[in-house]
Amino acid sequence: MLTILLALLSFQLHYGQQEEEDLSLEGGTIENQFEYLYKSSGNYNSEGRRYEVVRAVSLDKLRDNVLDSINASSSMAAQLKATIASHEATISSLNEQLKETTDNLTEVTEEKDSMSFLGIPVSKGTYNFILWTIILGLLLLLLLFVYRFRRSNYLTQEAKANLADLETEYEDHRRRALEREQRISRQLQDEINKYRKSK
Repeated sequence: MLTILLALLSFQLHYGQQEEEDLSLEGGTIENQFEYLYKSSGNYNSEGRRYEVVRAVSLDKLRDNVLDSINASSSMAAQLKATIASHEATISSLNEQLKETTDNLTEVTEEKDSMSFLGIPVSKGTYNFILWTIILGLLLLLLLFVYRFRRSNYLTQEAKANLADLETEYEDHRRRALEREQRISRQLQDEINKYRKSK
């Protein structure tokens, strides 16, 4: 227990000395310098009022330190403002580049998704619709022409067959008519011959 008490006492003394060493007008924060000035000042009472006495040299040193800190802060603020302005300019430039890149990407995407049909840019969906409509129309026309060709070919073959039948019929009729005419001519000749003989 005594060891712990000695360790705590030694720690407090060491910490107190370190705190005293940190308090000076030569370095540290402004707050520490004010604390040093307060602790190193003397005091007296006069007419029932308490006064603190500060050495003029210490007060001048503190004033110089405060002004240096203010100047350093102002300088840092100016640097930060310049850095912020530079960053804002960079951001603005990057935003312009991003907008230009986005516009180019949109244009390239539109060009990629569109095709030229008779010199008119149309979307791929519209182009495919037009193309398949033309192909379907041409296919329907081809089927119509094939149907009409077959029909006319059938009608031609039928007309040729009818003509061949008609020619056969005509030849049969002509042959029969010729045979009948020959038979009639023979009969007429026979009658003429009979008539001559009877005279």
